[in-house]
Amino acid sequence: MTTTAELLKGAAELFPDEVVTQAHVRHLDLPKGAGRFALITLDNGLDHTKPTTFGPQSLANLNTAIDQVEREAADGSVVGVGITGKPFIFAVGADLKGVELLGRHEDALAIGKGGHDVFKRLSALAVPTFAYYNGAAMGGGVEVGLHCTYRTVSKALPAFSLPEVFLGLVPGWGGCALLPNLIGADRAVSVIIENSLNQNKQLKGEQVFELGIADALFEGADFLEQSLLWTASVLVGDTEVVRAEIDRGEAWDAAVARGKAIADGKVHGAAPAAYRALEIIAAAKNGDLGQGFDAEDQALADLIMGGELRSGIYAFNLVQKRAKRPAGAPDKSLARPVTKVGVVGAGLMASQLALLFARRLEVPVVLTDIDQARIDKGVAYVHGEIDKLLLKGRVNQDKANRLKGLVSGHLDKAAAFGDADFVIEAVFEEMGVKQQVFAEVEAVVPEHAVLATNTSSLSVTEMASKLKHPERVVGFHFFNPVAILPLLEIVRAEQTDDASLATAFAVAKSLKKTAVLVKDAPAFVVNRILTRFMGEIQNVIDEGTPVAVAEKAVEPLGLPMSPLVLLELVGPAIGLHVSETLHGAFPDRFTVSPNLKAVVEAGKRGFYVYDSGKPELDPEVAALLKQGDAVLTEQQVRDRVLDAVAQEIGLMLDEDVVAEAQDIDLCLITGAGWPFHLGGITPYLDREGVSERVTGKKFLAPGVASVPA
Repeated sequence: MTTTAELLKGAAELFPDEVVTQAHVRHLDLPKGAGRFALITLDNGLDHTKPTTFGPQSLANLNTAIDQVEREAADGSVVGVGITGKPFIFAVGADLKGVELLGRHEDALAIGKGGHDVFKRLSALAVPTFAYYNGAAMGGGVEVGLHCTYRTVSKALPAFSLPEVFLGLVPGWGGCALLPNLIGADRAVSVIIENSLNQNKQLKGEQVFELGIADALFEGADFLEQSLLWTASVLVGDTEVVRAEIDRGEAWDAAVARGKAIADGKVHGAAPAAYRALEIIAAAKNGDLGQGFDAEDQALADLIMGGELRSGIYAFNLVQKRAKRPAGAPDKSLARPVTKVGVVGAGLMASQLALLFARRLEVPVVLTDIDQARIDKGVAYVHGEIDKLLLKGRVNQDKANRLKGLVSGHLDKAAAFGDADFVIEAVFEEMGVKQQVFAEVEAVVPEHAVLATNTSSLSVTEMASKLKHPERVVGFHFFNPVAILPLLEIVRAEQTDDASLATAFAVAKSLKKTAVLVKDAPAFVVNRILTRFMGEIQNVIDEGTPVAVAEKAVEPLGLPMSPLVLLELVGPAIGLHVSETLHGAFPDRFTVSPNLKAVVEAGKRGFYVYDSGKPELDPEVAALLKQGDAVLTEQQVRDRVLDAVAQEIGLMLDEDVVAEAQDIDLCLITGAGWPFHLGGITPYLDREGVSERVTGKKFLAPGVASVPA
């Protein structure tokens, strides 16, 4: 039979580049005369920007440390064993870089088994064990603590989660079996399923304590000292830890049913991880941990060898790595400083931009518009939003006063923008209007100022064509709501120079946005793909497929909302305008729906009414719809929509709209909320065979978002 050490040695050979975590053992005398204590500290030797992870060699190191403390516990030389992390980091789980390299089911099974074999030794020691969650703890970092007898948590802990389901895995080193047995099934479902599928929502230290995951909560400043004092108090019997009794009756089944409803609402059965996690939670009702751990091993191995996890890791790498080094961006040393920002327009979008620039850049921001009343309304909106931040405790009074002082308005563009380094327009989406605005701004700004447009679909090159200095114009396309969606499409027009482009990227970084360089092509990336996607849905409805069938057809994609609910959010008039723009550019592929036109002309805000709380087709809209008699099935609709999207992506890559398919996925994830478990869209199209059917080849190389060959 293979030992844990042999298992981990074999796994370590597959992963030679692991950033190895050491498990240092030191001894100390506890207060209150409680006795000698062994403390294991997890540390990879790097600062907090490189969090501690568990690859195979790291697990082997922890296993060796447990060998030592196991002997000491058995011979009575220590009264307890604790485990903690380096400053600001406890441990953030399995090393995903190693998971990516696994190509065989048995290797994946060994990773699950190896983690379990090491961690469960902590609960089998002859003395009580304590986990001290001093800093960020995720995945396997949370789970190693769940195997201990007691846990404390720091009030300063910024992030605590079991994010596996978000990535396409299950908490596979004890999380699914141990957590519901510690805090009850309902709370465990919140942490494992709900938070994970809610964009990987993190818990803070106080919430970890309130949920009952930790037994004690201490201030960050002297966290370890207080934890050791508490440990001594527990060991000498001064403190008794009382935990709530777990309801193993109907409440457990109801929690699992709630988890399934959440998963259905988010992924519509299209990604297996949440459902596998719920099966293990359901089975954990009998408290048989051994059986639970075996089920976790099996689920982990199956999911590691599946496409969704590979897509999840691919998406994670796009957002964490590629987003930080935008493909094609000029050398950042060319960027010019931005000490004042101008915003042309004072409507809702312009006001949101003014707020963002003021908060992130902390430089003066001046709004202009066609009359003083509009300007006053825009400035008042920004000041009101800052007051809301103050009420929520997101800024203090001093900061709120400072931010409000930075935002002002002026009717005269020369007075407003005479010393601005960066001016962005957010006026009506009409070429003549934008060209006139830029001509007026160019006449008054300094020579070095960058002129940016927030256009969603118009040609930036044409917008700049009548200027004396078209080289300083860039597209700077935000997504609504500006404060929430991270994507910023930065558009290089035909004459944009490197210094202006570098300045735009530097500003994007200061705004904490994910910037992607895109070519000046109609509707850029997100709107072009979404318009083709929505256009095909609209086409099948116009031809005769019922609205409900067309909407349901794309549910397996697990998108954040259905196409027609998205249309409502964007606004039917804007959707129509973008489809008209793209129809003008590509009349053979982009249609203008007569039904959508009728909905806009009737002044309807969408296709649905919500009288019952759920979306139902508005009878007034139903009366407007003129449909043919070609009724498609859900599968036929889905095939048609995916074929159209794959064709459009293929053409965009041929046209060099972005550097690579990876940038299209990064745009859809960060600008349109497309799911991590799809990896955006191209891994899904590859996996389902759509890419090859439509373009004759896959979008991504083997192993990029799939199991290595």
